[in-house]
Amino acid sequence: MIEIGGGDVAVFASDIHLDDHDPGTARWFLEALAHASSDATHVFVLGDLFEYWVGDDQPGATVEAAVGLLHALSSGGVEVFVMRGNRDFLLNQGTPAHAGVAFTDRTGALMLSDPTRADLFGTPTLLLHGDSLCTADAAYQEFRTLSRDRQWQEDFLRHSLAERIEYAQALRAQSERSKADKRPEWMDVVAEAVLETAHTHGIAAMIHGHTHRPARHHHHRADRELVRWVLPDWWALEDRADEHPQRGGFLRVSSAGWEAIGPWAVSLATR
Repeated sequence: MIEIGGGDVAVFASDIHLDDHDPGTARWFLEALAHASSDATHVFVLGDLFEYWVGDDQPGATVEAAVGLLHALSSGGVEVFVMRGNRDFLLNQGTPAHAGVAFTDRTGALMLSDPTRADLFGTPTLLLHGDSLCTADAAYQEFRTLSRDRQWQEDFLRHSLAERIEYAQALRAQSERSKADKRPEWMDVVAEAVLETAHTHGIAAMIHGHTHRPARHHHHRADRELVRWVLPDWWALEDRADEHPQRGGFLRVSSAGWEAIGPWAVSLATR
């Protein structure tokens, strides 16, 4: 379990979807993270740092920029934690033909299991990407189980880099098309799954992303009071700034409390 207290400052982000096709959003996020973490002792990225990840030999200027910032943070004494998401589930899983390029070796970050229990200033908290809570989407849950299977991953990583990139791009396109056929509630968490997970892990707070529906929820059940923070996404934010002016931002946790910082803080303040 991760313990954070005393003079610690933790910054949480999720669903940035970094990729070379959207350099504006990449620059915005990396500059914002550098600023938000200027006094941080811990930085957590709870999944989908990248739009897709085909192995630790993945190329790209955006990859290099993100790796460089995370390395600078960790080299400067910040504890950096990265969780795999539904897009970048192959992070730090290697590539057989490219030894020595592990994501953690390049960044100094530590990989987080999904979920991970943390104590944040005395509050038992569960950190997770959030896709495991979307149990109404049976087709996605089947793919999630398959893509986390180590044998499936090893078979995939045996393909050439070009083949892996082609597959990832096709999978991304298919995912976008399939959203039109899904009920909106399928792409959100199921309340019962949230409460059952909270009960299993004995927590009072939960932090996750994935749904692209930033919010602060309060769940109530006879044996459980739970505060659930849904982190904002940054996906294609440069292109959607007018459509989604309250996307992007971080959750900051310190002895002063839990605080949303960035554009999404406006939407939380009006709830």
